[in-house]
Amino acid sequence: MRTILLIFLHVSLSIGLDSSPSLGPNVEQLSPIYYTNKTSEPRNYQSSAIQNYNVEVPNEPYTIGFQYHNYEQMTKFLRATTSRFPTLTALYSIGKSVQGRDLWVMVVSASPYEHMIGKPDVKYVANMHGNEAISRELMLHLIHHLVMSYSSDPYIRWLLDNTRIHILPSMNPDGFEVAKEGTCDGGQGRYNARGFDLNRNFPDYFKQNNKRTQPETDAVKEWISKIQFVLSGSLHGGALVASYPFDNTPNSLFQNYAAPSLTPDDDVFKHLALIYATNHAKMSRGVACKSSTPGFKQGITNGAAWYPLTGGMQDFNYVWYGCMEVTLEVSCCKYPPAQEIPRYWEDNKMSLIKFLSEAHRGVHGFVMDEGGSPIEKVSLKIKARDIGFQTTRYGEFWRILLPGMYKLEVYADGFVPREIEFMVVNDHPTLLNVTLYPAKYGVMYPKPVTSPSKSMIAPVPPPPSDVDITFPQD
Repeated sequence: MRTILLIFLHVSLSIGLDSSPSLGPNVEQLSPIYYTNKTSEPRNYQSSAIQNYNVEVPNEPYTIGFQYHNYEQMTKFLRATTSRFPTLTALYSIGKSVQGRDLWVMVVSASPYEHMIGKPDVKYVANMHGNEAISRELMLHLIHHLVMSYSSDPYIRWLLDNTRIHILPSMNPDGFEVAKEGTCDGGQGRYNARGFDLNRNFPDYFKQNNKRTQPETDAVKEWISKIQFVLSGSLHGGALVASYPFDNTPNSLFQNYAAPSLTPDDDVFKHLALIYATNHAKMSRGVACKSSTPGFKQGITNGAAWYPLTGGMQDFNYVWYGCMEVTLEVSCCKYPPAQEIPRYWEDNKMSLIKFLSEAHRGVHGFVMDEGGSPIEKVSLKIKARDIGFQTTRYGEFWRILLPGMYKLEVYADGFVPREIEFMVVNDHPTLLNVTLYPAKYGVMYPKPVTSPSKSMIAPVPPPPSDVDITFPQD
């Protein structure tokens, strides 16, 4: 069976694998943390949720009202979604909060249980601060919109056919339970049940973070270590801006002051932030929420230029795993009255969808040995951009890049390193397949590719034009 799979991979890669069938593993196989134990069968998320909570999914119309959903209501909605749309959704838990609430993640994709070879995984994380409640509702409405629009909206169909979207509606369900609706400022519910700010609880690139790690943080860290996410958005409230890394600064002198701290991928991060801001109804105007707070040009900012912080989640995603995460501040009021939810949903709907599609920009491909077998955990880096990334167990890699010429540096133990030049265009991603040769003394190897060839650019089906995008009313 393994030989057949490798032959299929070899043939598929030679012709460009942008429409390959889903031959990859299911979610549990990609992520060992989702096994019930090492020897048992992978857990069925939908069945587990029903057994754990013993709540029957009622036979009633599938709707989601414009109201805030507590933990039980959110769980009921998520389970109702998997029951109604079993071929588009999968529900799983990455762990539990301090008070024992599941940290639910909903996969929305045409292949919810199976990794699609050559197709990226992306994620949204919301309600990290429990009192920033609007982000939680936006995620529930996004889930509802995606599954309801799949059969009628060409753009949504393209997105779900070519992407696996993981949505964590509430990273801090304990904090949400004590937060108060209508509170625009203030911190009640911001922290987890032990009083920790989860967005100051991750390992930090610039400064040692001595804060005791929390179960919610540990769950997210383990999650992103097991699934190679290409793109991520972290949703917050209290401002109207898309903020990009770095959040911290290398100079300890400036860690108490606001000053820009730019990544090697600053051009890409600005682009991603602008995608969200310009598709938002108001964000790109850069208007301040209050007279006492700053506005943001074009609705975007570098995180450290706004205010530096240690232990942030977006820097951790980028530095540790090469996942490009942007912090999306989606409301001036942290916990606006429920009657305002429809307005926030309409303001953010286009941005939430367009942002995810950016995972299909740049370069993607496979690293194989000379026999056509994929090589896992190959170290990759775009030359002059010092943040590395790795291949998956199937030899896959992705990198979001803007149009231009680049060089990919490829390193793997036991193989000759390679440096490959390639071109990124605006219309579709570049497919770049790399073959590595064993590091044997005295053997001549093919020279690295020094100029892009047409075969590197795969005929990826583009998304439908904006004219085709429709947003039916909920």
